[in-house]
Amino acid sequence: MFDKYTIVADSLRNLGPQDAPTGFAFDSKLGYYRGLTLSMVEDLAVTLDGRPIPREAIRFDEGDGPLTLDGMAATYDRRWRFGEAATILVDHPGGFPAGAHEVTLQQRLRISYMPFPSFNNDRKTMSLDAG
Repeated sequence: MFDKYTIVADSLRNLGPQDAPTGFAFDSKLGYYRGLTLSMVEDLAVTLDGRPIPREAIRFDEGDGPLTLDGMAATYDRRWRFGEAATILVDHPGGFPAGAHEVTLQQRLRISYMPFPSFNNDRKTMSLDAG
């Protein structure tokens, strides 16, 4: 339903020192019409140009500090609110490659009244400004 909005356009940035980035980040919105506790976000799968980013290289921050995806499973006191952007942080030595690249995000969400997970997928071609 909200898939095309899960990757926030123009939110891409490198992490770490400018001359030696350690990764990159982009913002994401929840692909569900209500907020969820973080324990109900089962997975956030990221690919860069069709190559999967390892799960252990992805962290999530809704504003209260970054968590690993495994750490989110036991986080019952924090919520990802509908319409609010959270940051997806990716450990990727060298940062985001120069030029335009395809980034995909799949959110796997556990919805209390659904007998199966909700999958929300977005794909954007992204690049960093040269300045």
